[in-house]
Amino acid sequence: MKTILIFVSTLDGKITKWDNPNVKSWSSKEDQDSFDKLWVNNRLIVLGSKTFNFDPIKPSPDHLLVIMTGQPSNYKKYEVSGQLEFRNDSPKELIKHFEKEGYEVMLVVGGAHIATSFLKEKLIDELWLTIEPKIFGTGINFVIEEKLDINLELISCKSANKQGTLFTKYSIIKR
Repeated sequence: MKTILIFVSTLDGKITKWDNPNVKSWSSKEDQDSFDKLWVNNRLIVLGSKTFNFDPIKPSPDHLLVIMTGQPSNYKKYEVSGQLEFRNDSPKELIKHFEKEGYEVMLVVGGAHIATSFLKEKLIDELWLTIEPKIFGTGINFVIEEKLDINLELISCKSANKQGTLFTKYSIIKR
């Protein structure tokens, strides 16, 4: 299964503006449109509970949204089998499970903890990063404080607007 990590970031690597987790408040229309297309065109989407708690996503028969959490029982009221699931699996277990189910692509879209856990285990194949021409100074990075040593190779880079928003795609070099 191909596992793709999706993020929007400032030039200084922030995925939040200070302490505000609302990415839509500062990301470009082009990034939001691109993300919406990715969302529509992919069936299996993984995010963390903090991202879900900020903006609860409604179930859809077109997607399987998997929320990674240490407390899946706290979310029973939201769960819809085959559409919105809450799991306490490790990233490796999650990938193994969905490979057996026949999924070919998994998007990992939210949360620094989730991104870091997949990167740490070398389970990400590609990183699709929108870079917005902004600097916030403080905010959350898309990886948490963890010793990582990951090399990337640029697949593509495309300018999205006059302000300088860039759509980048990188492959993860696995050793």
